Amino acid sequence: MIPALMPTYNRADLAFERGEGARLWTVDGRRFLDFGAGIATSSIGHAHPHLTKAIAEQAARVMHVSNLYRIPEAERLAARHVENSFADSVFFGNSGAEANEGMIKAVRKYHAETGHPERYEIICFEGAFHGRTLATLAATGNEKYLAGFGPPVDGFQHVPFDNMNALRSAISEKTAGIMIEPVQGEGGVRPCPDRFLQEIRAVCDEYGLLMALDEVQSGMGRTGKLWAHQWAGIEPDVMSAAKGIAGGFPLGAVFAKEKVAQYLKPGTHGSTYGGNPLACAAGNAVLDVILAPGFLEGVQRVAAHLWRGLEGLAAKHPSVVEGVRGRGLLVGLKLKPEVSNGDMQAAAVAEGLLTVAAGMNVLRLAPPLIITEAEADEAVELLDRACRRMTPSTAKVAAQ
Repeated sequence: MIPALMPTYNRADLAFERGEGARLWTVDGRRFLDFGAGIATSSIGHAHPHLTKAIAEQAARVMHVSNLYRIPEAERLAARHVENSFADSVFFGNSGAEANEGMIKAVRKYHAETGHPERYEIICFEGAFHGRTLATLAATGNEKYLAGFGPPVDGFQHVPFDNMNALRSAISEKTAGIMIEPVQGEGGVRPCPDRFLQEIRAVCDEYGLLMALDEVQSGMGRTGKLWAHQWAGIEPDVMSAAKGIAGGFPLGAVFAKEKVAQYLKPGTHGSTYGGNPLACAAGNAVLDVILAPGFLEGVQRVAAHLWRGLEGLAAKHPSVVEGVRGRGLLVGLKLKPEVSNGDMQAAAVAEGLLTVAAGMNVLRLAPPLIITEAEADEAVELLDRACRRMTPSTAKVAAQ
């Protein structure tokens, strides 16, 4: 008999009742160090006093009014993001997939309004993940995710990751833009080289295309800068964001330069819940923390410390771990083919550490940005124990 909660996830048998910082406790009293952060979403940790206070105070005033009226909290949050990014204007929605849908629409609308309606195709990359809606599934291009949902939405091409020759060859008179994640999260925590992002920017300028960045997972301080593309010293034309932007409260956003945003006029796009007072109170509280002096420098420092520990772990367990990749506090342990990331994830749970599996047989670490060096050391120690549980010949968790 089907459960009341639709079984679209293979959920672990863990139910959490409370959290604090980078810790979670289950209903039966077990404690875990959380290096998954709700898939890179609980950006400033669990029960952060500033965030919880902001949500409680706003909820006691007004939670929702709809976008039929001005929303001062959204206006303030948008202005702050404009001040701290390349963007001239921001649209708020509810999720990463929604943000990517809005970004795709913005790219197409720009060309339609500037006299090139034939330009509607977007070049994406193998290994991408952009969401679960019909259009974002097509942008993702993974056959497993597309199966059973009818013809894919038209207008997306896929080329090999970090291959400029293939990218240039794919450009045609129909091409509208190039869409890429600065770090592929679901696709295996694979960082895009700064050089490649710079080359994409140059190609977009050369052909009059829009550069569209999916920073749903890599943004909001995750890599040690507010936005991952800042490491490459470039600016996109339009960008999607979500996950850590409100610390766990549902919020997504489309950031755009004026040349793009000006064409998203009343009636072209919308969201009933998007940018409501409660979501934006959360977003402003998270921004208070992340923009505080020294915070992002602290993320970079702790990330460097964690990386040193993980590289030592890889050297210690070469039969389990092939290497470490990613950027900042979005880190992947690339496992040996004989070792399943699902089994490794289960071994980590058995030791009291929460992680997230990713593509290409990678174990993903995306802890809250507020972790300490001591917590990074603890995670490495728990992973060391998890590695000792693994038997590469069978890729099964060793007996307790």
